[in-house]
Amino acid sequence: MKSYWMHMENGTGVLELRDIAVPEPGPQQVLVRVRASALNRGELIAGHGLHGKGTAAKPVGMEAAGEVVKCGAEVQGIQVGDAVMGRCPGAFADYALMEAREVMPKPAALSWEEAASVPLTFLVVYDMLVTQGRLKASEWLLVTGVSSGVGVASLQLGKALGAKVMGTSGSAEKLARITPLGLDLALHTRAPDFHDAVMQATGGKGVNLVVNTVGGSVFAECVRCMAFEARLATVGYVDGVLKGDLDIEALHAKRLTLFGVSNKLRTPEQRASGMPGFKADVLPFFESGRLKPVIDKVFEFEQLPAAKAMMESNQHLGKIVLRSAV
Repeated sequence: MKSYWMHMENGTGVLELRDIAVPEPGPQQVLVRVRASALNRGELIAGHGLHGKGTAAKPVGMEAAGEVVKCGAEVQGIQVGDAVMGRCPGAFADYALMEAREVMPKPAALSWEEAASVPLTFLVVYDMLVTQGRLKASEWLLVTGVSSGVGVASLQLGKALGAKVMGTSGSAEKLARITPLGLDLALHTRAPDFHDAVMQATGGKGVNLVVNTVGGSVFAECVRCMAFEARLATVGYVDGVLKGDLDIEALHAKRLTLFGVSNKLRTPEQRASGMPGFKADVLPFFESGRLKPVIDKVFEFEQLPAAKAMMESNQHLGKIVLRSAV
C-alpha cells in the first residue's frame, strides 16, 4: 500500500511516499480503508513540537475516516464494513490502524472529507471547551487565531454549547467568511491590542474562557482580557513565541486557571479518556447536521506536498483534507 512518511531535514519536514505492507490489526485494533484524512499543523510544521527532532522518518497523518476491513480478535461492537472516523497514526495512507476505543461511527450527515476533519481537531476543542474549560451557555469565549482549523472548530462548538464567541484574525476576509457561523465579535488584528474591545463587549467584565492558538505574542493580552475565575487554554504557537509575561497579581486576585492542551505526553489511556464524553455531548451535533466541519480545500492523495505547502502559508480557513486514492 501507499503510505506517506516524513523526516526532519534542516528544520524542515520532508515527505516521502513509500510502498509498505498493509498492517495487521492487534487484538484491540481495527484496520480501516482510508477514504479521507485531514492535515494538522503540529505534525507537519517544524517548531510545533509534535513530530520530534530526530532525523528518522515516521509515518504521518493523525485522523481519518473510512471503512473497517478487518477487526482484531478482541474487538467488540465494530463490524467489517462499518463507516468510521477516528484518530490514528499514519493516516496519510491507503490503510490505517485505529484503536477500537478511538473509533467513532461516521455520521451519515457528513461526507468522508468532513468526517476526517472531526476526530483530532474537535476532540482537542472538546478538551479545551468542556473537559478543562467548563464553558457554559451565555459565557464569553475568546479565540485568538479564530480562522485556524482549531479556531473555527472552537467557534462552532462554542456556539453549539450556547456561548458568545469573539475571535481575532489578521485577515478581514477570513473574519467575514466565518462571521455567519455565529461569531459575535470579529477582532481584525494580529497584535496584542484587543483588550479594550473585549472589555467593551463584555461590559468591563472580561471573557470566561480564552483559547490561544497564536502563542506568546498575545499571551499577556489574553490574561488581561480574562474575567474573575476565567480559564485560558494554550493550544498552539503559530507566532513561534514560546515565552510570555504573566501577571501574577491578576492570576492570584482573579483566581485564574491556565492550562495547556496537547496529547504529546499522554498515555493511550489518557488520550482515550475523553471519548465517552465526546460521543455523548458532541457526536449528536454532527449527526443532526447542527455541526459541520469547515473545509478550505480537498487535495488528492498524491498532492500531499502541495497540501502541506498550503498549510505552511497560513492562507487556509478551517481544515485541509487529503482524499484517498484507494
